[in-house]
Amino acid sequence: MPSSCKEIREELIQCMLKSNCVLVKRNTVAECFKKEHEADVPAECQSIRRSFAECKRGMIDPRMRFRGNKTQ
Repeated sequence: MPSSCKEIREELIQCMLKSNCVLVKRNTVAECFKKEHEADVPAECQSIRRSFAECKRGMIDPRMRFRGNKTQ
């Protein structure tokens, strides 16, 4: 995985491990990403997940491969 997305990925994992979906309801992180558990995931984790998806998409986009991902 590209190093530019690695930090966002780690942040997402840490956020999900602190969520009620994992701590209280004892679901795995993968299960928490499914539609039926969406209400148990905090908005902060959902926002980090969108950022991670954008980062990965940016690594595949041929135009972005030369310029690199945008820094925020």
